[in-house]
Amino acid sequence: MKLGLCGRTVLVTGATGGIGEAIARAFDEEGARVAVAYRGNREAAEKLAADLGDAFAVHYDLEDPDSPAAAVAAVHERWGSLDVLVANAVRWGERRTPGTGFEDVPEQDWLPVVGGNLAPVIRTVQHAVRGMRERGWGRIALISSHNALGGNKGQEFYGSAKAGLHGLARSLMWDVGGDGVLVNVVSPGLTMTDRVRDGLPEPVKARELANTPTGRLSDPSEVARAVVFLCSEANGNVTGAELTVAGGR
Repeated sequence: MKLGLCGRTVLVTGATGGIGEAIARAFDEEGARVAVAYRGNREAAEKLAADLGDAFAVHYDLEDPDSPAAAVAAVHERWGSLDVLVANAVRWGERRTPGTGFEDVPEQDWLPVVGGNLAPVIRTVQHAVRGMRERGWGRIALISSHNALGGNKGQEFYGSAKAGLHGLARSLMWDVGGDGVLVNVVSPGLTMTDRVRDGLPEPVKARELANTPTGRLSDPSEVARAVVFLCSEANGNVTGAELTVAGGR
């Protein structure tokens, strides 16, 4: 199967994280040109870009309203166009303290999680989609979370923000589908990144494995391959879809 990504330009936000890096590397393996977007770890982003073929590091901050426009403009300045956007950057929120009810969480604690995981993605898509429309081809992958579908106690606000990405894709597809732009959502479950491997308590890992039909957590590369397919020419007419990579969860 030919993916048709050789020479395509790709912006991956949150590219220095475990899943983001895997996505960037997977596009590079297909011959795409990759903009590695980072928030704070410039050194890691530049190192990753140096490991890839045609790539560069670009700053992207979910908390800066001007950052989405600047990141998209940087890709256009370097390569003349942006063909693929992978919105992977995330603003993590703390779980509710045990014994604290949903109604007890103050707005100043939950509003940054909801706003920080949804509004910046909408801004970035707005800036990216204009050029895609003009050229009559584009692919957008919004990285959500299994929590948006199955839920998770204590993560109501994060789950709400990620669920908003599904609504965005389902509505946006009506506006851009006729212009050759496909927009989809990929929802990873708990994924075996370095952060999970080294930081997740063993009892939690064991519980997750017991509740996963395949009996194992996904590797970041497996999430990346799903993203690459949806953002390729091999995907000719899948849009507004949600693909869960969670071993059957």
